[in-house]
Amino acid sequence: MTQNTTLDRPLLGIALMLGFCILIPLGDAIAKLLADRVPVGQIVFIRFAAQALILVPVSLILGQSLRLPRRLLPPVFLRTLLQMGGITAMFNALRYLPLADAVAIAFVMPFIMLLLGKYVLGEEVGFRRLAACVVGFIGTLLVIQPSFAVVGLNALWPLAVAVIFAVFMLVTRKIAKDTSPIPLQAVSGLIASLLMLPLFWLGSMGDIAFLSPALPGRESWTLLAMAGALGTVAHLLMTWSLRYAPASTLASMQYLEIPIATLVGWLIFQELPNTLASLGIGLTVAAGLYAILREHRAAKEAALVGPETAAT
Repeated sequence: MTQNTTLDRPLLGIALMLGFCILIPLGDAIAKLLADRVPVGQIVFIRFAAQALILVPVSLILGQSLRLPRRLLPPVFLRTLLQMGGITAMFNALRYLPLADAVAIAFVMPFIMLLLGKYVLGEEVGFRRLAACVVGFIGTLLVIQPSFAVVGLNALWPLAVAVIFAVFMLVTRKIAKDTSPIPLQAVSGLIASLLMLPLFWLGSMGDIAFLSPALPGRESWTLLAMAGALGTVAHLLMTWSLRYAPASTLASMQYLEIPIATLVGWLIFQELPNTLASLGIGLTVAAGLYAILREHRAAKEAALVGPETAAT
């Protein structure tokens, strides 16, 4: 597909991203429903097993080989471990926090990526975008504070999600140009599922609660299948959305996930953020949108006057 076709269909890209923003909170809500019924490790296993079961046949039907270049195997393995860690941390967060709070705290990830880009990759990041990072962190702290008073250190699980997925995105960025997204996700699902099997054995032998497999009831099996399918389809929608609209257009749309998560949390769990958390969510969203705006403007300026002047 050519770049011109991509730019000619931005509404389709926006619609696909909207689908992602709707499906992800629904999948998280299902994981939250399962938190007291099924060990977290088993939820994670079903999530990746479903990913493999769905995407391996899709890859074969599309004629896309599951064989990745040998040089990509180490970063793909690392990427899979990071994805496993991030999803596990998110499912743990949902055991203790309201859905909207957990999602909002995790949205500190774009700011972490900005800082990693500056201090790890040596990218130019100007004062205004750094200031947006500070405001975003303040907003995140406001969301964490009331939860921390209730559940203690467990309120920090979404921060772990943000850090892990920031690194995950950097690794993905390194290999994205060398592989197709569907085989990449299919292989990741296979790797993660195979890695989880010996962990279950260790969990049973060591009596580790979150890794000890349990036999879910019929309703729990249904919810597990739905969580796996929703997570897989959501990430495919996000991947395909980038084919039809530029990332700068879609980035701001991802913040729709926070109000959608708030609505889902209210409908299913009767949860709403308190006043302090609501203020923090507002600050985080405002800072994130400002950072996206600056990235978009800096990219335009860089094309005209050079990156040194644009990185402000």
